[in-house]
Amino acid sequence: MFAVLPPVQQHAFPRAPRAQFMADLLLAQDNKEQAMSPLEEILARRNLSALLQPIIDLKRGEFLGYEGLIRGPANSALHSPANLFSAAEREGLALEIEMLARQTVLESFAQQDLPGLLFLNVSPQTLTQPSFRNGQTLAFLEKLDIDPSRVVIEITENQPTFDFDAMRSALLHYRGMGFKIAIDDLGEGFSSLRLWSELRPEYIKIDMHFVQGVDRDPIKLQFLKSIQSIAESCGTKVIAEGVETEAELKVVKDLDIALGQGYFISRPSPTPPLHASTETSRIINASSISIFPDSSCPSCPQHAQSTAHKLLSYIEPVQPDMLIDQIIDRFNADPSLRAIPVVHNGQPTGLIQRYQFIDRFAKPFQRELHGRKPCKELIQNAPLLVEKNMPIQELSHFLAESDDRHFADGFIITESGRYIGVASGQSLLRELTQMQLEAARYANPLTLLPGNVPINEHIGRLLQAETPFVACYCDLDHFKPFNDTYSYRKGDEMIQLTGRVLSWACDPKLDFIGHIGGDDFILLMQSRDWQTRCEQALRSFEQAASLMFREDHLAAGGYTSEGRDGTVKFHPLSSLSIGAIKVEAGQFPSHHEVSAAMTDAKKMAKKTQGNSLFVELRTPPTQAKEMT
Repeated sequence: MFAVLPPVQQHAFPRAPRAQFMADLLLAQDNKEQAMSPLEEILARRNLSALLQPIIDLKRGEFLGYEGLIRGPANSALHSPANLFSAAEREGLALEIEMLARQTVLESFAQQDLPGLLFLNVSPQTLTQPSFRNGQTLAFLEKLDIDPSRVVIEITENQPTFDFDAMRSALLHYRGMGFKIAIDDLGEGFSSLRLWSELRPEYIKIDMHFVQGVDRDPIKLQFLKSIQSIAESCGTKVIAEGVETEAELKVVKDLDIALGQGYFISRPSPTPPLHASTETSRIINASSISIFPDSSCPSCPQHAQSTAHKLLSYIEPVQPDMLIDQIIDRFNADPSLRAIPVVHNGQPTGLIQRYQFIDRFAKPFQRELHGRKPCKELIQNAPLLVEKNMPIQELSHFLAESDDRHFADGFIITESGRYIGVASGQSLLRELTQMQLEAARYANPLTLLPGNVPINEHIGRLLQAETPFVACYCDLDHFKPFNDTYSYRKGDEMIQLTGRVLSWACDPKLDFIGHIGGDDFILLMQSRDWQTRCEQALRSFEQAASLMFREDHLAAGGYTSEGRDGTVKFHPLSSLSIGAIKVEAGQFPSHHEVSAAMTDAKKMAKKTQGNSLFVELRTPPTQAKEMT
């Protein structure tokens, strides 16, 4: 990129008209009257070269246009654009180098008669320069027969502050001439979001940091989702920059991001391609959807954001010299008040507990004897202080290792050591319970596989994309007798084994596995060989599960156990049943109907003894009704 430069410094040469400036440089070289710097020589000889990188429409699979990039002389330290423009800044030639770079890109684009738009990098400082607004670029476009409506002014934001009023005025000027606007590297600098709000560009480029690895990072995925949502609401098209892998391209496409750019699509080249590669076209036209990175693990950052601050309850503190009489009056006035914090100059010194205080002063003559004394005399133990940003999980361990009284008495929450509120052990327990319930909805705590919410979300994505898939309900047979005979610990091991076996059978790029609870698992498979994979899972389970049974039970094919009614019954060895349904586009309106159909298929699979796969080939009742 060649766009972003700091404010132009004092030029090393007099500010003669540009034609005269160039003539002087050439004359100086020809006469050898003075040695030119490398930058001056570049300007004199117009020794820059252009590279063009395609930007692809992820819906149509066609190139929207090209971004123009610049390189300095080959085999030179100034070949790198970063070095080139850094040197230009130091020598006060930033405007001259940027103008030459812009002309070089425009010439290359015109000479090759490339289709679509040209994204032309322009620094904010250059954008607001009078020399840029005086029509030089427009005149150059007319000379090359390029309509301004085919040029996108791409503003790269590398510095934290801009003159927004001047930029807005300049961009309105260029829009009036037909140019379009793009903002580069959203998320990299400090001002890009404000630029977006202020300038309302036609295109916004997401910084490649948030695109690269998005198939593995749920935080980056959420960032892209949020940007895409904002873009849709304000009519801006998003360009995902830095797409370098097939998996990244799949995720970006499935997020409905309009445009993509990166090495996987096409590298920058002096002579770029006119059409997308076969591989890129295959991915864009594929009916399958990507498997989004798993955000369900309780240890993931988004599930670790609850801190002690969430437990905070503000209670007006008292000073250490407040009289005990006043403390009594305050407790009497508010029956719900359980503790009063004592604070001096912002620093907490103690907690006066209601039950201890009332118990003491309910005795005869205690108020008469001690009522005029300062309340600091009541403080016997230092309070437990907790910083507000301490994670809830860490706080629970910290409290467990502290004195038992802190759970009942509560603790003080601070910010940089200063009092901001109090919290109780009960409030901590409530929050921990809520977190566990919430985590269980997103991930099964035994296997850490996605739970009900992610499963339903993925089914919804498949249905919305009208992508054919196979939904499998996997369930262990005779699992309760196994639990009763071998213990719950062994039962947990059996469930974990089942999760591993099913995971091994899945294609991680196409197939989704979830654990809805107990011994029930869900597979949502887009792989063509899904049936072979399910059959392999049944064979693998049979082999692996045999190691969990005693020899005599294996020999007998089962074991006897006493039921709740006291009767002794023989139970076959635990096996795995898989009920599968094929889901075609438009067949089911929501995940509820898919779930019901899967459940029916699972019941049919369980009617077969041993490890079994049942594939439902009948037309679902809902579809049959529509056909009639």
